[in-house]
Parts: sequence; structure tokens; C-alpha cells
Amino acid sequence: MASINQKQKQIYEYLMERSQVSKVPPTVREIAAAVGLKSPSSVQANLDALEKAGLIERDPMLKRSVRVCNEPQNDYTQVPLVGTVTAGMPILAVEQIEGYVPYIGRSSNDKPLFALKIRGESMINAGILNGDIVIVEKTPSAQNGEMVVALIEDEATVKTFYKENGHFRLQPQNDAYEPIIVDEVVILGKVVGLIRNY
Repeated sequence: MASINQKQKQIYEYLMERSQVSKVPPTVREIAAAVGLKSPSSVQANLDALEKAGLIERDPMLKRSVRVCNEPQNDYTQVPLVGTVTAGMPILAVEQIEGYVPYIGRSSNDKPLFALKIRGESMINAGILNGDIVIVEKTPSAQNGEMVVALIEDEATVKTFYKENGHFRLQPQNDAYEPIIVDEVVILGKVVGLIRNY
């Protein structure tokens, strides 16, 4: 092990143990409680030393981002959050990275993933609520019955996709909303996961 003091070794061992039982990294306060430190700044100083020693990695943009460097990645990944999409009427699609969300999972064939925050209630019967974050696998095509992020004349929406009778039907999962029937549609990706913050 790199040259670290006893308290840093204790924190490192706690992080190793924690990674075996939970995919979610601990907060600074949880680390403090686990190793008997009262001050969050003391924890930060020790984490700085562990990071400098190459034993952990952190993302300064995230609260829960401490990762032991020799820890297997398993299926944990950081997915870029690129904006808001409606589960209702389509809204203008403007893609820019607003941050990253942790996601346990991988796309098929290692296709890129992105995340979108849901606005609206047209997909509530599929379990997607206003404020949820959907994880989307970038792909230009979809099979009937798959949930997609679709672009219609520069506006994006989340719906269930159907190709039928020479046109496309984007079906909401809420009886209060009508399906969108179009002759042309651009598929931005398929919904493969969901994150909900309580």
C-alpha cells in the first residue's frame, strides 16, 4: 500500500468494505461516522491524501463519487444528463450536458448512454413519473413496443414506438393523452433504465 497514515488506512479499508456491500459510495458524513472523525473537513483532507496516493478516485461534481481504484467497475457507470424531455406534448430538443448521473447497468453492444429528465405524465402507466430520469441507449432504430426518445420536427418526446401501415405511432401510456401519428420520425434512442429520487 502507498505511504498513508493510520486514519487514512482506516478510511481506505472502510471504502473497500463498503464497495463490497453497496454500489452507492458513502457520503463524507458517513465516512466520518464510520472512522470516528467529527469534522467533514478532516475526512476531506484524508480523502485528498488517498487520492494523491492513487488509492481512490473522486468526481468533484458529485457528492457520492469516492471509488477505490482497484475496485472492479462491475456495471457502474456515469451517464451524461443532457436535458429535459416531455412525457406529454413534445418540447424543443436542445442537447447540452447538465451533469452526470450514476447508473448501474450497461447498454447492449456498448452503445453510448445518455440521461434525460422527464417532464409530464403521459407515461405514468409505464411507471415513468414527472421528475424521473430515464437512461437512454443511443440508437437510430427501434422495434414495435419499445419505449423510445423520438424527435419530431426538432421536438423530443418519450413514447412507446410502433411502425404500422406506412406511418409511425408514438403511443403514450396514459389514457388522457392521444397517440402521435407521423409519417417521419427520428429515433434518438431506446429507454433502458429509470432513476427516481425520493
